[in-house]
Amino acid sequence: MDNQHKTLVSELTKLLLGGNAHASFQDAIKGLNPRLRGVKPDNMPYSIWQLVDHIRIAQWDMLQFSKDADHKSPNWPDEYWPKESEPAGDDAWNGSIEQIESDLDEFIELLEHSNIYQPLEHGVGQTILSEALQIADHNSYHIGEIVAVRRILGDWK
Repeated sequence: MDNQHKTLVSELTKLLLGGNAHASFQDAIKGLNPRLRGVKPDNMPYSIWQLVDHIRIAQWDMLQFSKDADHKSPNWPDEYWPKESEPAGDDAWNGSIEQIESDLDEFIELLEHSNIYQPLEHGVGQTILSEALQIADHNSYHIGEIVAVRRILGDWK
């Protein structure tokens, strides 16, 4: 891997992990009052739980698509959003967060060991680079929504 490629992968990794121009996922959920996980503020379509689990589902789908030609994506939009406004319990909450972190780690590993410019054979022009940018774009958008909901609920620093 040449220096330009290493630099790009390093910058993409920073973008995926957040914390530069947007809050990281961990910062967005850190210290969240568990009683607020399922609260939908007035005029907001989602609870924090729904945003968190949507990030999990969408990121998992993009990871699986990136590495598995036989992967079948969930049906949009119904299977990308949890119907329940709150998690079934702490295990569901913690499991979703753990999967977000482990799937992101796995994608970064794929990013580091792939030709990021080569179109995926099973796609329509997608590359690991385009999937990395899509994950970062999608996650940062919804992380911003988590922060906004926390602000509305008076639970943000």
